[in-house]
Amino acid sequence: MVHAAAFPGAPCYGGSIQKIISKACKETEIYLNNQVDGILVENMHDIPYIQSKHFGPETTAIMTRICTEIGKIVPENVPCGIQILTGGNREALAVAKACNFNFIRSEGFVFSHIGDEGLINADAGLILRYRKNIDAEDILIFTDIKKKHSSHSITSDISLIETAKAAEYFLSDGIILTGTSTGSPADMQELNDLKNNSGLPIIIGSGVTCNNVKDYLDAEAFIIGSHFKNNGFWKNDVSHERVKSFMNVLKEIRH
Repeated sequence: MVHAAAFPGAPCYGGSIQKIISKACKETEIYLNNQVDGILVENMHDIPYIQSKHFGPETTAIMTRICTEIGKIVPENVPCGIQILTGGNREALAVAKACNFNFIRSEGFVFSHIGDEGLINADAGLILRYRKNIDAEDILIFTDIKKKHSSHSITSDISLIETAKAAEYFLSDGIILTGTSTGSPADMQELNDLKNNSGLPIIIGSGVTCNNVKDYLDAEAFIIGSHFKNNGFWKNDVSHERVKSFMNVLKEIRH
């Protein structure tokens, strides 16, 4: 995860677009120097988040600028993706198309839920049609199900498996399983249930560390943010040592 600093207009914006870009590129270089398998860029510091219907043009513009610069330093064989909080799935597709990125992380793909930002409605039909309209069908859409930082009481009668099957039926390219919050480990039983009942690739979207990575080897991929930061805290800078240690553990497992 490359957690971009707060964008213009967000309460935590620091006053310099160039600093946002430079920091994102520096973190990308740390990851590349440690041979990570992919890069995912996110406007994590735009707290408090707003729903995509309230975005100004600057959100898409700044993300495009950041991803353009990151694209210049990432080798072609390293896949890159985008998530724009909150629920900026069409915006993310547009940026990915403009920057030749490979995938997006989508919130609210199937079934509504209540997030910190309010009601998030399902948009699979809208974003898949948008992807078709802009000739971006080579861009994969990986979708959160029963996502973290959210209440799912309005869909409490719909199981995780049923949600995953709905995502598959609605043409998701892969499902993302998380814990309840940022840095919180995903439930291993839920991973096992998904492996046995879903035909989609499964990505673990939170809580993977050096200590527990062996527990999640049945997943196809991991999205790692907090564990790679100094002291394991999402607001801190990426730590070269923590990334290196994790990749060394992963290399040992792979061999």
